[in-house]
Amino acid sequence: MASPGHSELGEVAPERKASERGTAVAIADLEWREMEGDDCEFHYGDVTNEAQDSDFPTVERSRLQDMLSLLGLETYQVHRLGLQDALQISSDSMRSRAPQTPKDLPWSFLRKLQALNTEARSTSMVLDVALDARPVEKESQLGEDVIYWDTADDISADIYSFSELPTPDTPVNPLDLLCALLLSSDSFLQQEIVLKMSLCQFALPLVLPDSENHGHTFLLWAMRGVVRTWWSQPPRGAGSLREDSVVLPRAPTFAFVRMEVSSNSKSQLLNAVLSPGHRQRHCFWHRDLSVGSSPREIADGLVEVSWSLPSGREDLDLFPEPVAFLNLRGDIGSHWLQFKLLTEVSSAVFILTDNISKKEYKLLSSMKGSATKCYFILSPYRGKRNANLRFLNRLIPVLKVDHSHVLVKVSSTDSARFVRRVRSIVAHVARSPCRRVSVEDMAHAARKLGLKVDEDCEECQQAKDRMERITRDIRDADAFRRDVLRLQGEPWRKAAQVERELRQAQRAADPSEKQRAELRHRLVDLRTQQNGHSPTGGLQDFIAGIGGPSVREKQYFLRWMEWGLAWAAQPRPRPPLEPAVTLKPQQGEPPRPEPLGVEHFLREMGQFYEAESCLVEAGKLSAGQRRFAHFPGLAVELLVRGLPLELTDGSTLSTPLRWVTGLLKELHARLERRSRLVVLSALGVPGTGKSTLLNTMFGLRFATRRARGPRGAFMQLVTVAESFSQDLGCDHILVIDSGGLIAGAPATAIGRFELEVSLATLIMGLSNVTVVSLAETRDIPPAILHAFLRLEKAGHMPSYQFVYQNLHDASAPGPKQRERRQLPDAPADGSRATAQLEKQGDGLRTLADLAFCDPEKQHVWHIPGLWHGVPPMASVSLGYSEAIFELKRCLLENIRNGLSDPSRSSQQLIELVRRL
Repeated sequence: MASPGHSELGEVAPERKASERGTAVAIADLEWREMEGDDCEFHYGDVTNEAQDSDFPTVERSRLQDMLSLLGLETYQVHRLGLQDALQISSDSMRSRAPQTPKDLPWSFLRKLQALNTEARSTSMVLDVALDARPVEKESQLGEDVIYWDTADDISADIYSFSELPTPDTPVNPLDLLCALLLSSDSFLQQEIVLKMSLCQFALPLVLPDSENHGHTFLLWAMRGVVRTWWSQPPRGAGSLREDSVVLPRAPTFAFVRMEVSSNSKSQLLNAVLSPGHRQRHCFWHRDLSVGSSPREIADGLVEVSWSLPSGREDLDLFPEPVAFLNLRGDIGSHWLQFKLLTEVSSAVFILTDNISKKEYKLLSSMKGSATKCYFILSPYRGKRNANLRFLNRLIPVLKVDHSHVLVKVSSTDSARFVRRVRSIVAHVARSPCRRVSVEDMAHAARKLGLKVDEDCEECQQAKDRMERITRDIRDADAFRRDVLRLQGEPWRKAAQVERELRQAQRAADPSEKQRAELRHRLVDLRTQQNGHSPTGGLQDFIAGIGGPSVREKQYFLRWMEWGLAWAAQPRPRPPLEPAVTLKPQQGEPPRPEPLGVEHFLREMGQFYEAESCLVEAGKLSAGQRRFAHFPGLAVELLVRGLPLELTDGSTLSTPLRWVTGLLKELHARLERRSRLVVLSALGVPGTGKSTLLNTMFGLRFATRRARGPRGAFMQLVTVAESFSQDLGCDHILVIDSGGLIAGAPATAIGRFELEVSLATLIMGLSNVTVVSLAETRDIPPAILHAFLRLEKAGHMPSYQFVYQNLHDASAPGPKQRERRQLPDAPADGSRATAQLEKQGDGLRTLADLAFCDPEKQHVWHIPGLWHGVPPMASVSLGYSEAIFELKRCLLENIRNGLSDPSRSSQQLIELVRRL
């Protein structure tokens, strides 16, 4: 391994001599040439791993532990840091102060990453003294970490010694922080970190080095959850949007590596290649980005990956198809195994170097036989030009390269022209017949080379096998629901309609006992039919998967189920990406078929429980005959572990009261002494960004893709740290997302509108705090207006915030100040329907007339646009992230200061559900 005390480009291999005799032969006169000639071919022969094994000196073995100790992560080496640990709410959740000590850095990074803050990698401490006095300078054009030594000084072997570890008064390299955090996290937190990095358009860790254990891990599982959307244009026919996990599609892949010393920066060059002319992207971290100047201590050997994905717009797309770029941190001579992997999976490799020494020549000349093309990027004036020319001439017949494969970049070279040249090489190779690989293919190659693949653990593979047994025969989601999930669909709709009519009859002024008896009889008949079924094989496999003794296997199984069900059927083609089209809600369009998801299996379990409970209540079944009484306990275990559970069924627009009551009872028993709950809900029509808002605010997992997301209301549990629960006044926050229930139906559509009003009333009535998410140009949905009216009459008003999101400005430069604004009047059609619904002859008053809408007490937020740029290459805007953090801080302050209703126990929630 190369000395971690030196920067990436400034590392000096120990075998490098102080000088080299011989006549200097200039190679600066290499001219730009058209791309032609044979491909570079490699042959590995009998190359061993001696280079890698010899690069772990004894002193290096303690370096990782020292870094973990510095960052306060050493305690997480036995019991890894989990997702719930990282997401729990603490006093720091309300502060945005900079870290004070190195131990604050991992938590600050996680909080920023959860909030999709694109400055997360710039996390640094507030210090009172100069941080670094190392003899390091920066080169102006595409210069990366180069160490310049004064030739008048006596250069001794000390320059190869390890640098001092960072102390509390020096910064930690962001890549070291990332590696230390990933090595201290379990598989599910690793997955969350990688997902959030993807949304910020950061390069993703692909091979994680672990010098302490002489091993490296290929992060296939960590990357599997990253889903991207891009424009797919077949050679013939119309193009469409494709949505897929990044580990599945095969694409041309280009690796950028450094051999010994290079005056040119790989990371800066890669960023320039990935950036359109008018916008600079910073996918790959480099020293010129804020706190990047500190040397790497444990991150050498890290391999990162990023993609260029087309949007369907020729003025923005760099390449017409997805193209992957790999970046190896450190010198290939010190990380031969990683380099060998890159040459086996890449379409072409770009080698940046100032010098080609005898050692590197031997390594390269032994790699004959590969289909990978090879390109050199040289800075000859800083290297040994005579030796470079001699070794290049000897490599030409071995690697089958010619002068078009040698690019020269010196300080006088036009940087923009050079970037266009590299980009044209990439485009040429991608257009020609070349190797195309997926991340899964890369993992297969990594296994052959002896690298560990994170997905290969026994629990993960057993969970995958179980998922495949359930999903392998799915060809049509509707047919699967009919054959395997039999209690849903028409049986559940009929039972829900009868229960709705029964509740209406019970509320009627002059109820007919005969009518109610008839409805109860019909309900018992329907529930008897449901209870006559037994769980199918697919459902039994699912129940076994979530009921096993291993918590980790259950978590693996649920993730595999989410992916297996999501990709069982191909998504429908859609038009090209445009920022407004991506987020703008389309009113009045026919509902899309509901995609198959984990919630359907849990809904089926809920229906078995509902039917059985109904028959027990009716005296048709004894308590001792119950078969499904344990189902709520299985589901609540998932809720506690971070899975959203369905509160209201989106297909029937009804709430399974017995099932929800059973869930809350089990939740109360599960939480024991820490059962004080605050309920926070978000309502709004689909496409107004409420789910993304909640996910960004609390690190939740509500579905956000409108075309594929479920339509029901879901709840998810957020834990409050014990050290903060007394101050905040609650132990957990139960977050409810209204999903697609409030579709913005006009008040004239009485049937649908009344259902939406009832559901909005239920969700808001359960809530201590409600966030109403709105598009900037749209009024408040009529159903939400009427829900406010009903709750005002009942004397139960939650604390509320109105959030207007800018869904059209995709490149908002920064946050807008919080503003107060007069809320709009109710639409005219709302007044007519209110008289019928609420029996008020004067119709609905405007919100400004209602007591709770005192202009001095309004809480109205304006949130900048989500994206900075145009998807799929857009990152989340900094203004959006900062505004969401301020909203979160405000909500938590309101809870702490008692501006919302006091926390409730699960038992109190049960009674509230029954009343509502």
